[in-house]
Parts: sequence; structure tokens; C-alpha cells
Amino acid sequence: MSTPKTDALPSALQEFVHKRWQQLEERCSLAQLDTAQTADLVTLIVGSDYAVDQFSRQPAVFADLLESGDLYRSFTPDDYRQQLSAQLKNVENEEQLHPVLRKFRQRQMVRIIWRDLTRSADMRETTGDLSDLADTCIDLALQWLHAECCRRWGTPYSYATEGHPAEPQQLIVLGMGKLGAHELNLSSDIDLIFAYPDKGETRDGRRCLANQDFFSRLGQKLIQALDNITADGFVFRTDMRLRPYGASGPLVCSFMAMEEYYQDQGRDWERYAMIKARVVGGDKVKGAELQEILRPFVYRKYIDFSAFESLRSMKEMINREVRRKGLSGNVKLGAGGIREVEFIAQAFQLIRGGRDPRLQQRELLNILPLLPESVGMPELAVTELTDAYTFLRNAEHCIQAVADKQTQELPQDDAGQQRLAWSMGCEGWNDFLQQLDHHRDRVTEHFGHVIAPAEEDDGEDHQQDKEWLLLWQAEDEEDGGLHVFVEHGFDAPEVACKYFNDLKNSRGVQMMQPIGRERLCAVLPRLMHDVALVANSAETLGRVLQLIRAVLRRSAYLVLLAENPGALKQLVRLCSASAWFAETLTKQPVLLDELIDQSSLYNPPTKDELRAELRQQLLRIPEEDTEQLMEALRYFKSAHALRVAAADITGALPLMKVSDYLTWLAEAILEVVLDMAWRLMTEKHGVPFKTAGVPCDPDFIVVGYGKMGGIELSYGSDLDLVFVHDAELNLFTPGDKSIANSVFFTRLGQRIIHILNTFTAGGQLYEVDMRLRPSGNSGLLVSSLRAFEEYQEKEAWTWEHQALVRARVIAGSEELGKRFEAVREQIIGKPRDARELADEVVKMREKMRTHLGSSEKEAEEAFNLKQDRGGIVDIEFLVQYSALACSARHANLMEFTDNIRILDAMEVSGVIAPAEAETLREAYKAFRALGHRQTLQDKSNTVSDHDLEDYREAVTTLWQQQVLSQASPDVLDKDGQE
Repeated sequence: MSTPKTDALPSALQEFVHKRWQQLEERCSLAQLDTAQTADLVTLIVGSDYAVDQFSRQPAVFADLLESGDLYRSFTPDDYRQQLSAQLKNVENEEQLHPVLRKFRQRQMVRIIWRDLTRSADMRETTGDLSDLADTCIDLALQWLHAECCRRWGTPYSYATEGHPAEPQQLIVLGMGKLGAHELNLSSDIDLIFAYPDKGETRDGRRCLANQDFFSRLGQKLIQALDNITADGFVFRTDMRLRPYGASGPLVCSFMAMEEYYQDQGRDWERYAMIKARVVGGDKVKGAELQEILRPFVYRKYIDFSAFESLRSMKEMINREVRRKGLSGNVKLGAGGIREVEFIAQAFQLIRGGRDPRLQQRELLNILPLLPESVGMPELAVTELTDAYTFLRNAEHCIQAVADKQTQELPQDDAGQQRLAWSMGCEGWNDFLQQLDHHRDRVTEHFGHVIAPAEEDDGEDHQQDKEWLLLWQAEDEEDGGLHVFVEHGFDAPEVACKYFNDLKNSRGVQMMQPIGRERLCAVLPRLMHDVALVANSAETLGRVLQLIRAVLRRSAYLVLLAENPGALKQLVRLCSASAWFAETLTKQPVLLDELIDQSSLYNPPTKDELRAELRQQLLRIPEEDTEQLMEALRYFKSAHALRVAAADITGALPLMKVSDYLTWLAEAILEVVLDMAWRLMTEKHGVPFKTAGVPCDPDFIVVGYGKMGGIELSYGSDLDLVFVHDAELNLFTPGDKSIANSVFFTRLGQRIIHILNTFTAGGQLYEVDMRLRPSGNSGLLVSSLRAFEEYQEKEAWTWEHQALVRARVIAGSEELGKRFEAVREQIIGKPRDARELADEVVKMREKMRTHLGSSEKEAEEAFNLKQDRGGIVDIEFLVQYSALACSARHANLMEFTDNIRILDAMEVSGVIAPAEAETLREAYKAFRALGHRQTLQDKSNTVSDHDLEDYREAVTTLWQQQVLSQASPDVLDKDGQE
């Protein structure tokens, strides 16, 4: 007899290995083993009684595995299918099917255990191998049984309907849990759900069966083939309790029944389970259709913080079971175990998976690396969770490899402990426990950060919370509870009390489901406490309760606020400062998620970071899904507008930075919209030619005018745009649906406007104004650069040249953009007669003031920040007049498009005195800052006649000195002789 070398083993294991080696050698030929194979077999003997027993009973299997090299090579799914398919070819009945499946499973299991214990395969390969093995057994057994059932009862068909002929049907098998996630362990059962597409009946059989009956019988046969314990053991223990209605429900459901069940009765734990669902057998195409049907049940379009609530409840149930059964040594269910790592990943999948398709994956180790970017989890936390999960799953495999038993309990006997420690590569049991405790502590800490238990407060705040709850639940409170609002210091207690009771008695509250009422009661006391602390408490309460009304039927938002007290405080603070902010959130509650991370809320990204973030978000969405891309753009715009408003309200960003940020946001979006529109057009019609044989790349630009061009966007600003191309009009696109270039670029412009203008569930991106294009509304939607230049030279009005001062290329061809800029400078820099120019500017200014400014009577009490005398437009016209009048001599006046930097250039060039330039700059910023505040309070641009009087008088004086003094006397008479 040969003797294995066991010096490296603990003394307690050496005798055990020698004894088992001798027993095995009596049945198997071990003399031909080389040194490496001998060492591996020793490792197997220490780690798996099951594998050694299988080799003892089936020496031929051991010899075949060695000779074929299968013990030392990775298997693909095709390898499994080829081997089992070959064995099933000669199977004639179910009696023969069962042992073939079981022996195939035994051979593959000992092979997988060998590779896992010897670390020829890492943990992910082992779980993948086990999952591929299960997939193969399920699918090929199902194929064989389906054919057999069709021979007996006929082939199941759907009923024919108008426009849809009858089609043959197959069973769809969904793998759930670890099987669905491709994470099966060494002795796992498999959780399955059976479904079939449509109702119907069988054809061409000895008897006719309804599809429901046919697939129920087929499902039962599949379960028997996999689960029945025979002399050869079993294939996989099969659990069907995750199906609709559980063990009391039908074994098989149609797609329609599945959809109805999950829509009407699906529970939170079923959403959790369905994350990992995967088609493992049957019709894969129809299975994919089923998963698309169920996707809205699993992944909500909004941020769904109710997941925390349900996962916390599930974890507490597990904890009670752990305590009751004494499972503290369970590496799966115990504190810091595998289940807690899974909960962390799946909490974020449920919460954000609807909005971030990257999170709609099944395998946990694919999800964890996404969490730093998608939810802000620290990289170190992900590393620690990944290391812990790998260690715990390896330990689970080592525990189960011993006897092929479904257990995650640490061994209690000394020998078992020594065997586990050795299999895990540890120096001894104490070393193993030290590593285990380290990993479990890390998991417990991170689990606590993510799914923390609900906070309890027994102090003064808790007493106040009880007071608000009692008031909310009181039936006939004397004076409607007014005394409570007085006691809490509301600035207008009668008004606040009315807001509170209006919500309490509203139909929306009366119609709430019990779970919604619980969530409202969880957030309302803290909300009332926070609102009572702000200066305008009654007004703030009215604003916030409008938001609460808006989300009564989507109570997951209430959970978000209850789970994030910091976000609730920010909500109250910002709604107190801005009616616009409150109204925006009420219209789009999905934006509440932006309040959670205060670091990003008050620190908006740079221009380049904005562009990178948007591109990264859109990479997650298929290019062909235009609707989802449009929704993503709308959310991105709304979220960042909300962030800049928060920074604006709190003073974290000055006025000029606010406008910069809003303009950068629009630029980033326009770049993407142009790319989308170009792709859609070229996919349909082909890439147009710039000249014969030279394709466009894309030789198209979007030019921003007005506030967009001047980098001065505000909240809700529309976009003044002009489209320019540089391709020959008499050429045609090369696609199957060829069109003329003129038509192509017009439709391209229309597509851009459509993407920007269209109202969807997420609102509208931007309202677009194209009236500044050549010839205005009567002109072509898109001009060639040559036509644009000719129009500006020969036909454009002075006011159009004024508009060109603020024109800037926003998106498109860099080369064409440079040529456009040259045309712009050529037009602006033309020598002009100062008097003629002043006359035109003054006449246009008076026309605007007459039509858009305050009437004489209104002007006695109010001042329109933009249009009235001494306001924003006076400064803008003064700047534009100076740029047109002086750029021929001072080219630096054409360099920038924003008023502040043009004023800087005017000062440097001596066009205006430094003191006067400073006055205009400060006045301009003051007017715009007040305009921003008016917008945030949802008020118009009209303020009190006494506001900013000094600035208005100074601007009026400088308007007279810089522009009116250059105009003709007859124009001055018409202008009211300012």
C-alpha cells in the first residue's frame, strides 16, 4: 500500500487521513498518482467524506476523472450539456431518466468539490459551475419530459385569436435565489417557479388537455426527476414555495395570471426574491418576455426607500429565528453572515434599480463594485464586503463539502473544526475564528450603516412627536388643535392649523392603505417639529404639506423622509426659503432623492464633471431606447437645477456661478440631444454628404443666443437657438430612405426641438425659441453658413446684430463653430455710423419698453426689473450698442458674449470709465440677484418702485450719456426726451 505524505497536517488529522486513504486504496488504484495529485487527494480526504465515499463506491468514476483530465480543467455550460445530452440519447422511459440524471450529478459534484477544496477553482467558478450543472439538469430533463408528455397528451397550443394564430407552447422555468443569481452553493436546494405563456389546449394526442393541466403534469414530473430520493440519491432538492400564493397556489401559472398576482398581491419579500429570477429551463425567448412583464413589479421608476423598511423587517424575523434556534454559529444567517451582505446589495437594487439599470443584475459580486458610484458607498466598504462575502462563501462550501448536507453551521467537534480550518487554509481553529470574526464584524458594521434599526428617542423630541401624533389621530379635538400650534410657536398658528387639518380631512388621506397611513405617521411628527423651528413656519408648512399631498399614493417617498432625517431637515429649510423649490418637488417628488447627500447638494460639479456625469448615466441606457434616454435627460436637468437652487438659496453659490452652472447644464444636455438626433436621423437616412463623396462630421452647429449665449440662464429660462449647417443643398443622403440635404438638416433641427420641447412624465427639458434665426418665423429652420452670412450682411436689422453680440456656439462641429465665430466677428466688427446705430438701438429699446414694460400708472408703484427704465435691458442695450459701435477699433469687445466681461473689455479699451463700468456691473448683478430671488419665491420680475432706486438712477444716467447722447434729436423726441 502507498502512504501519503501528511507531515503538514495537524497531528489530529494525520491518523484520520491515513485511515481513509487505506479504505479508498482498497477500491481505487492510487499508486499511479503523481505528487501533486496525491497532495490534492489528501486535501479532498480532509474536506469531503461525500467525495471519498463516491470514489469508493464508483472507482471507475475516479479513474475516468483522472484519465480525462476533468479534475483539472474548467467546464463551460456547453461541456455540461454535451456530456449529459450524450447520456440521455439512449434513455427510453422515466425509470431510466432518473438514474442517468443522478449519476451525472454525482460525477460532476465530486469533480467540483475536488476543484474547490484544492483551490483549482475560486469561489466564483465553483458557484458558477454548480449553477451551470443545475441549469443543464433542469433544461435537458425538461426537454426530455416535454417530448414524452407530448407523445402521451399532444402538443400544447395557445388559442387562436384575431391576428394571432395558435402557437405551440413550452414550460418556462424560473430559477430563483442562488440558482437565479448563478451563485449556487455545494449543497443548495433550488427554488423554482413554473409558468407558461397562454391558455389553450393540446393537439394531436390520445386525449386533449387544457394547457394548465398539461404543464402542471409536466412540472410534477420535472420535480420528481430532480427531487425524488432513489438508490442513486437525488439531483437537486427542489423548492416551489416561492411561486404565487406559495404552497397553496397552482403549481404552474400563465403569464397573465403571474402579472395579475404580482400587480395586485405581490409583497415586498417577493420583490426581493424576484431580483435574482432567471430563466433556467424551457423557452428562453418567452421567458425573457415574462421577465419584462414582471420588471415593473421589481424595479420601481422612483427611488423606493420602502425597501429599507421591508428588509429590516425580514432581517428581524431572521434574527428571531437565529435566537430561537441558537444559530449564532451559522455563517449564512448569523450576525455578519452571508445574508447581511446580500441584504446590503439588494437594498440598493430595490431602492435605485428602477433608475439605474446597471443595478438590475443578479450576481452580488457584480453589484458591489457599482455601489461607490451609484450610491456613494466608500470603496473601502465595498472591498471589505467583497472579502467577507468570499471568505464566508468559501467557509459555507467547506462545511457542506463534508457530507453534501445543506448546512451553514460551524462544526462543534474538535475533529470537524480542525478539518474546516485546514480546508480554509488556516493555521488552526483559533486562526479561522479570528479571521471569521474579523469579516463578520466588518459586515455587521456596514449592514448597520445601510439598514440601521429605526431610531428611538425617549427625550423631549419624542414627547413632542407623541403630541403631534395624538393631534393627528384625535377625532374631535377642541379648537381643531390650535393650542398645539400656539404652544409650538408657529408664526401664524390659525393658518398652520388649517393646513394641518385640511390634510388630515382630505380625501387622499381618507383613502390611504394601512401601510401608507403607517408611513405618514412615521414622518409627520418629525416634519412638524422641524417646520416649527423656521421663521415663516405657517407658510413653510403649507408648502411642505402640498408635497405630502402629492405623494400620498406613492408612500415610498414618505419612507425616504422617515429614513433620512437629514433630508427632511433640508426639505424644510429649502421650502422655507423658496416657494419655487417646494413647487418643483411637488411636481417631481422623485427629486427628493437629491436631498439625501448634502455634499453633492451644496457642491455642484464643474462643467466637465457635469458632462462626464451625464454621459456616464446615459451609457446605462440602450441607444435605441429613445424614450428612456429622454426621461434620463429630464431627470438629470431637474436634479441639477434643484441642486443649484439649494446652493443659491443657502448662499453656497454666488449669482454669477448660479447662471454659469445653469448654462453649463443646458450645454451638456444640448450636446447629448444633438448626438441623439444625429444618430436617429442617420440611422434612418444615412450620413449626408458635405460635398460629393465627403460625409458630414456632422458639419452642424447649435448656436445659443440671449441668456444662453450670454451664459446667464436662470431657473425656467427658455433657450434662444439658431441652427447652422455647412453642406451642399443639392446632394442626397446615401441611405435606403434617401432625402435631400436640405430636408435632412431641417428634420434634424425639428428632431432636436422635439426632444427638448416634448412633455413627458418627467416634464419638459427646455422651451425653445427659434425666432432669432434669419428671417425669424418665416425663415428656414436651419440655414447654411453661407446663407446665414449673406443674411447678416444684406438683410439683418440692427437688433439682429445686437442679438449676435450674445451669440455663441453651444454644440456641434468644432471646425464649423470656428467659421461661424469668424462670421460673427466680421459682422459685429463692421465700421458703423454711431448716430445711425444709436437711432436704431434707441427706437428698438423704446418699442420694447412700450410693449413689455410697466404702464405709466404702474410705474408709479412698481418696477419691472428687466424692461422698465434703468433696468436690465437698458444695461444690455448699452453694452450691445458699445460692442457694435466700437468693435472695429477694439476687437476685444467681440471676444466674450456675457455682459459682465464685455463691460470689462469696455473698461480696458477706454470705451467707458472704470467707475461707470463698475456701476453698471454692480447694478446688473443686483438686478439679476433680485430676479433670482423673485423666481425662487415664485414671484414675477416686478418689484416695489423703491427697490434699487440708486442703481436705477445710475443706469438711466449712463444710458443717456452713452447711447441717447449719440442719437438724432427727432429720435430723442420720440423717446420721451429721457
